[in-house]
Parts: sequence; C-alpha cells; structure tokens
Amino acid sequence: QVLLVESGGGLVQAGGSLRLSCAVSGRTLIGCYMGWFRQAPGKEREFVAGLSSIRTTTDNADSVKGRFTVSRDNAKSTLSLQMARLKPEDTAIYYCAMQCPESLVYHTSPSRYDFWGQGTQVTVAS
Repeated sequence: QVLLVESGGGLVQAGGSLRLSCAVSGRTLIGCYMGWFRQAPGKEREFVAGLSSIRTTTDNADSVKGRFTVSRDNAKSTLSLQMARLKPEDTAIYYCAMQCPESLVYHTSPSRYDFWGQGTQVTVAS
C-alpha cells in the first residue's frame, strides 16, 4: 500500500514562510514524478510545483515562481515544499502526489497522478 503523509501546514502571517513535507511509504520515488497541488474552498485543485525523476529542472506554477521551492530526496522517500513570502491567496489545502511511472507531459493535471496524500492546511492571514 502506498501512503503519502503531508506535514508542516499551519497559520502564518502574510510575508511569512512555511515548509511542507511529504513522507512516502510503500513505493520508491525513483521513476515517479512528484508534485504539489493545492485546493482552496470553492476552487479546483491546481498544480503548484513538481520535480521530475529524470530532468534536473523543477516545474512551478506562475503564481508561485520565485517564492516556492520544491525538492525531493529519493533515498529518504520525501518531498518538500519551501514556501516564502506567503500571500493570503496561497491559503488552501496542500497535497502531495505521485505519478508513477513518470509521464513526459501532463504534470499539471490532477487526473494524471496515481497516489495522493490526505492534505495539510495552509492559512495565510493578511
């Protein structure tokens, strides 16, 4: 059974920082694309950032470029999201997800992912 468990969410003031972590068990990260998504109330789940197991570059939504940094540790089976200069519009439930095997495209579509965590709430106060 593949399990993804997010942690690190919470309440932070605008301009602050948070670091989210995702611990994976039951499957290696090797060969999988790892992504972070978020979903705000009344909105669709959207891609935030992700990392390929093949390419060295990261993928980021335009809304978080320059503020969020995604990283992965295949040996420890973890995925992280360092969030800086947070804004109230970043408030959402954040989910980590795995796409296995990795696709060369379609990393931003939630339907293309195979495994999901339960999510962690991030609230940014203005």
